[in-house]
Amino acid sequence: MNTDPVKYLSKVDPQLAEVIKVAGKYSIKMRDNAFQSLFESIIYQQLAGSAANVIYRRFIKYFGNVIPTPKQIISSSETELKSKIGLSSKKIEYLKHLSTKVVEGKLRLDQLSTLSDEEVISQLTEVKGIGTWTAEMFLIFCLGRPDVLPVTDLGVRKAMCKIYSLPELPKPAEMLAISQPWRPYRSVATWYLWKSLKKFNSIG
Repeated sequence: MNTDPVKYLSKVDPQLAEVIKVAGKYSIKMRDNAFQSLFESIIYQQLAGSAANVIYRRFIKYFGNVIPTPKQIISSSETELKSKIGLSSKKIEYLKHLSTKVVEGKLRLDQLSTLSDEEVISQLTEVKGIGTWTAEMFLIFCLGRPDVLPVTDLGVRKAMCKIYSLPELPKPAEMLAISQPWRPYRSVATWYLWKSLKKFNSIG
């Protein structure tokens, strides 16, 4: 009954099998702190990687080089978060909204693992600054859900366009159709699509 997802994907999709052969062994880094995963995703939004890294390091340093608690974020000074860290007013609002929902028990991070993918997305997207894509990344990298396909992810769309020789970037309906054979391992397939972007320089 223990199906190997990589072998399964290679069997059901010849094009993806070629990607898997070149990309190598499946290896995904999981996050074990749900709160950290969410506030980090808010900080990184709409920033280039290097700039986001600098701000994130300042953020952690501001809290004594440890992961802050929701209560610490709520009580922190907006003025200092702006001047010492470089966070925008919007991101501060989002971080405090996330923290408040956790403190008030409206978002039970410890219970998310018991919910369906759709229920997790529904709960997380009630937080200001967390959209469907962020919730999907949480499903993949924090909860380890095996069957997530982020249809708005540009990297996934580019990889599909290249691998399946599409005339243009695929829309969600086309992506769902292509990925149908991958069920129930679309998260694994998604990882390989991301990996293909680094492996195959011809993808533009």
